[in-house]
Amino acid sequence: MMLLIALICAAPVIGSYFTYYVIKPTGGTTSYGKLIEPQRPIPDTLVVTGEDGKPMKLASMRGRWLMISVDSSACDKACATKLYFMRQIRVTQAGERERIVNVWLRTDASKVPDVIETAYPDTEKLVANPADVAGWLPVDDGTQLTDHIYMVDPNGNLMMRFPKDPNPSKIKGDVSKLLRNSGIG
Repeated sequence: MMLLIALICAAPVIGSYFTYYVIKPTGGTTSYGKLIEPQRPIPDTLVVTGEDGKPMKLASMRGRWLMISVDSSACDKACATKLYFMRQIRVTQAGERERIVNVWLRTDASKVPDVIETAYPDTEKLVANPADVAGWLPVDDGTQLTDHIYMVDPNGNLMMRFPKDPNPSKIKGDVSKLLRNSGIG
């Protein structure tokens, strides 16, 4: 009887060793976006020009979650789609939406089309040096900087990149999870 009790108590330990060393499960991820490891802080040298024409450090926006898109001021269809997704994802966060700032890093200082200006008044439209932005934001093989949406945490660390032609429902799930599990920002 004592041997049976010892065997029952040891079964979970034996099972876990068997699973780990014989079956060798692979780790998975529950996020849609790709986590950036190691995290990359916003460079102090990354200076952007605000809509008021005044330069400021992008790092000064720390304290809130930043959802970032990079495109030219002309904003083609892909750009407009990303801005639309970003707006909708932010809106669907209900009471948590004020924790997120949508940022459009423009790679030139040309005039933004009126239709874009009108449709996205809450998006920060900042002009940045494309070389500085490219040095900070990573891309997937076969993609460009303008293909992705990026997330920066309230501490100013780039921490997630969403794929080209993203699924907004899956991005919403990731953002909801980040806001729910984060006590900062």
